[in-house]
Amino acid sequence: MEHAHAHTVDVLVIGGGNAALCAALVAREAGASVLLLEAAPRAWRGGNSSHTRNLRCMHDAPQDVLTDRYPEEEFWQDLLKVTGGLTNERLARLAIRESSGCRDWMRKHGVNFQPSLSGTLHLSRTNAFFMGGGKALVNAYYRSAEALGVRIRYASPVDRIELEDGAFRAAWVGNERIAARACVMAAGGFESNREWLREAWGQNENGEWPADNFAIRGTRFNRGVLLKAMIDAGADTVGDPSQSHCVAIDARAPEYDGGICTRIDCVSLGIVVNQHAERFYDEGEDFWPKRYAIWGRLVAQQPGQIGFSIIDAKANGRFMPPVFPGAQADTLEALARQLGIDEAAFVRTVHAYNAACRVGTFDHTIQDDCHTEGLSPAKTHWALPIDTPPFRGYALKPGITFTYLGLKVDEHAAVHFSGQPSPNLFVAGEMMAGNVLGKGYTAGVGMTIGTTFGRIAGAHAAAAARQGATHAHA
Repeated sequence: MEHAHAHTVDVLVIGGGNAALCAALVAREAGASVLLLEAAPRAWRGGNSSHTRNLRCMHDAPQDVLTDRYPEEEFWQDLLKVTGGLTNERLARLAIRESSGCRDWMRKHGVNFQPSLSGTLHLSRTNAFFMGGGKALVNAYYRSAEALGVRIRYASPVDRIELEDGAFRAAWVGNERIAARACVMAAGGFESNREWLREAWGQNENGEWPADNFAIRGTRFNRGVLLKAMIDAGADTVGDPSQSHCVAIDARAPEYDGGICTRIDCVSLGIVVNQHAERFYDEGEDFWPKRYAIWGRLVAQQPGQIGFSIIDAKANGRFMPPVFPGAQADTLEALARQLGIDEAAFVRTVHAYNAACRVGTFDHTIQDDCHTEGLSPAKTHWALPIDTPPFRGYALKPGITFTYLGLKVDEHAAVHFSGQPSPNLFVAGEMMAGNVLGKGYTAGVGMTIGTTFGRIAGAHAAAAARQGATHAHA
């Protein structure tokens, strides 16, 4: 095994998505030799980053594809609201401030931006969209990494890490030992580990295991092996294992990698009912990009983990149409039959909702004054009666994007053991996003965390490797 030491790399990066690539690129730019290990085969490289579309970023003046300004305080307030205060303000503000300087660096590595698409125009102030989406971003970063001399190995899942007093020594891929002076872990959460999801969500009062009915919106390779190994090794953790980016998606979605195209975006334009044809939450609480990520959890708490988004003809053209057409009928009874829910109960629910609607000036671009009165749960904005055929319904189930349980970090992205930072082991992306996201989500913030902390981790890993090399020669 001495042979492995002869080729000790400066910085080992474990993972192959956005955060890992940002870390690898920054470490390489700082002069470190870098080896990146991606668990997936080349064709599936990039993890969940391939499914992303944009980056939420702070800016104090209009910039190319970003309109107006999105100052630090507003970004922080948006994050505070969706997380309900379950966030580390120091680390969140660090990510927010760092996000303002990312895009020039991203462009240098081949990432291009485009104006936001119609249907996402309200995001043009806060989110910069990638030309060609996340797949193009991942490909650009891999091209740049290869050009800079980062060594990349695919189909190389790390199953354990060798530590000595909180310091990284080596990673093991099967029975191959790979030593490095410093390491960045960015290997994703545990969303594709069904057993761990079952354990996290438990059983409900009906004896169901809700996690059995979840689709995984992203990669099948994020099994949380490294996360579990670090927890077992005594690393300090943050977050609740049942919290995740969990969206209500089309119930016909595939088990893995359905990505963005399985989203159903008309929730705020109609009502959502469960299998018993009952409404269970305020569909008009806030704008869809701020609230879409609470609906997966809401649906997960319903019987059978299923819900139905119901709209009428007035909603047409006001949302991004789903990839698969929904059920459609000219009467409420016929729609209920198609969806397999009780006709009488469904008609009662819709009529009660229609009667409670107080229609003012409908405007889906602002929190308008169309609301319900005397109805529980209320619909606080965009409440229009469902009375104009054809009526449409989409079956919904929870879709997990990524889990929030992660490793506790500081401003250097260092992994901590009993409150002490490791001298040479760092973490970025989903494996530490829970420091910033205790619960909830707002569009594009996962990429903000991955990009900013990936770059921070890469810079500090390169510095730690330099220090390690100096000590070795001393």
